Amino acid sequence: MAKLSITINGIDFVNPVMTASGTFGYGEEYSDFLDLSKIGGFVTKAISVQLRKGNPYPRMAETPYGMLNAIGLQNKGLDYFLHNIYPRISKLPTRIIANVAESTIEDYVVVAEALNELDRVDALELNISCPNVKEGGLAFGNSCPMSAAVTRAVREVYKKPLWVKLSPNVTDITEIAKGVADAGADGLCVINTLVGMAINAETRKPVLSTITGGLSGPAIKPVALRMVWQVSKAVNIPVIGIGGIRNGLDAVEFLLAGASAVQVGTMNFIDPRAAEKVAEEINDYCERQGVKEVSELIGAMRMP
Repeated sequence: MAKLSITINGIDFVNPVMTASGTFGYGEEYSDFLDLSKIGGFVTKAISVQLRKGNPYPRMAETPYGMLNAIGLQNKGLDYFLHNIYPRISKLPTRIIANVAESTIEDYVVVAEALNELDRVDALELNISCPNVKEGGLAFGNSCPMSAAVTRAVREVYKKPLWVKLSPNVTDITEIAKGVADAGADGLCVINTLVGMAINAETRKPVLSTITGGLSGPAIKPVALRMVWQVSKAVNIPVIGIGGIRNGLDAVEFLLAGASAVQVGTMNFIDPRAAEKVAEEINDYCERQGVKEVSELIGAMRMP
């Protein structure tokens, strides 16, 4: 077997395959379907200070090459996570990355400070594609100054590796990436969902209650791959690739484009063993190509 283990920000992972926030619950929901010790780690559902009920139904819709979602970051809040969820998931045999999503910088800081005390939370993933209620509803991730401001504020209180999940819904993702890196991010997760919509032609109404939602799945892979390549050239911190990964070859493409690791998302809904299979298929690729260590693939795309 090839050596699949990698180290990112001083954290050792058994392989470069993780699962994406919002697609894997809190890990325990999938523990009956796959061996969690055989994936690098998972990213929790979003955690916010207060309970969030999410958006009204319908808030998910299938598309020909992916899915739309407008869940609305539903979760039971920070206290519930600390006292009810964390004690259970802290026993899971894999790395745990906590996703934080909020509406104000102050609340991001509150959650980050609390998570700082949890031994089994290895890193924090900031979801900055959230409405900033203090700035007219603009998502943090759509503005370089706002992205940098929330990153800088969390960096001041959070002592472990800090990853920032970037929005693709911007003119130049490298501008945001460089601003966030300069503000203290240790890694970048690229990309979050693309804004999309669906209409029921018979009723002439939007399919989602929110009209628009986040598009994920195979349809966004070419966009995600391009943005991982651009971002990895623009910054000197690790990039975690996300977007439409279905199998090991998809994951390898992201590594070749410059990602240090990947996250499997929508595919978890189709096959709960998807992440484990992706790791196995990366190993198969390495053996077939004579690659001794998976780290050799990072940024190893051959230019035409």
